[in-house]
Amino acid sequence: MTMAPPRGRMDVGAQGDVVTVHLDDALLADGLADVRWLLHDALLAGARRLVVDLSGVQHLSSSAVASFLWAHRTCRARGGAVVLRRANRRTEELLHRTGLWRVIQLESDRARG
Repeated sequence: MTMAPPRGRMDVGAQGDVVTVHLDDALLADGLADVRWLLHDALLAGARRLVVDLSGVQHLSSSAVASFLWAHRTCRARGGAVVLRRANRRTEELLHRTGLWRVIQLESDRARG
């Protein structure tokens, strides 16, 4: 029995140490196993800076945030970070309420505009 690969998408940056993972609500709705595999694969690819694109995510669970924190520990040990790109206002508020905005970097369209 072979396992199907995760449905999310992963792009490795030009330097090889920046990896972008694209998530969406459909992937998160099936549980976090696929998300964790994507993060794991990104770290195995040598990610120092892991960018998680949340443009397709409306609701982020606390378990998903915990997975990002797990990845953050590895990235930080490599001198990098986890960055959440295009998080919606609800996710940004969650990170500010919990103080995790100090740990996980936020990159939004508003910040770049």
